[in-house]
Amino acid sequence: MAAVVPGNAAAPAVPAVRTRRREWLAALATAARTPRGAIGLTLAGLIIAVAVIGPYLAPHGIAEIVGPDLAKPSAHFPLGTDYLGRDVLSRVLAGGWVLLLMAASATAIGVSLGATAGISAAYLRGVADGAIMRTVDVILAFPQLVFALLLLSILGPRLWLITLAVGITHAPQVGRVIRAATLDVSEQDYVKAVELQGMRPAKVMAKEILPNLVTPLMVEIGLRLTYSIIIIAGLAFLGFGQNPPAASWGELINDNRAYLAVNPWAVIAPAVLIALLTIGVNTYSDAIARVAIGVDRRPEEAALLDDLGPREAA
Repeated sequence: MAAVVPGNAAAPAVPAVRTRRREWLAALATAARTPRGAIGLTLAGLIIAVAVIGPYLAPHGIAEIVGPDLAKPSAHFPLGTDYLGRDVLSRVLAGGWVLLLMAASATAIGVSLGATAGISAAYLRGVADGAIMRTVDVILAFPQLVFALLLLSILGPRLWLITLAVGITHAPQVGRVIRAATLDVSEQDYVKAVELQGMRPAKVMAKEILPNLVTPLMVEIGLRLTYSIIIIAGLAFLGFGQNPPAASWGELINDNRAYLAVNPWAVIAPAVLIALLTIGVNTYSDAIARVAIGVDRRPEEAALLDDLGPREAA
């Protein structure tokens, strides 16, 4: 549908896809230019870089015994060795990419399920709304870690199942937030207009409502990614993760905590990386949220973002 201005002439409309892409890119760029966003993005970027390129920089294999057990940091072993004589630095460098991959996948699953449930409940209303939200309430009754452990205890600790379980635990929170946002968007004139034209409900939700929920979805993605990292690392600490001798930051903490007094770096290094990653992601998400409500916008950026959304579909 084209946006119409008073009179008989139709205003030339910018393609909806391009407009919406500009909207979320502008929000991300604006958040990155704020002090809070710059700090968060820098922290998260550095840790992500370590996790991605770390396996290629590791001086030794993760299962290779290279020296005496629990050796102190030295020129040959900057972080010392663990209780089996493996190089701690090599295991730390190789232990982050699986955590990031699982956390990103769990976040994608959780946000997708939650957004679908929230939009459907708010737009369809009636019986559908009641059924969806009561299901959400049941899942919310279980703490996230407990719910994930329940699924894993029933089906077994497989990596794909850990990812799916964590993703499912995110869906209720995302669904509640997106449902509240959808209730407002679904009452807008451009949604009512396409409904009068006979557009199917599924298409209305996908084409008209979802693209106008970009900002809350971006904030939720950042928050859920933070929780995914913490929960998956926590599950690895409890023994639900990769099988030995694979390295994982959560497992490294668990394996070496008994020897904290002898070589604390085997615990400190992965714990600091997890902490910095979650702080960075959460800080950048907070910057996006503050930009969305106008707290940290400069005047020219506020005008640009206000002009960009919400938009009627072209």
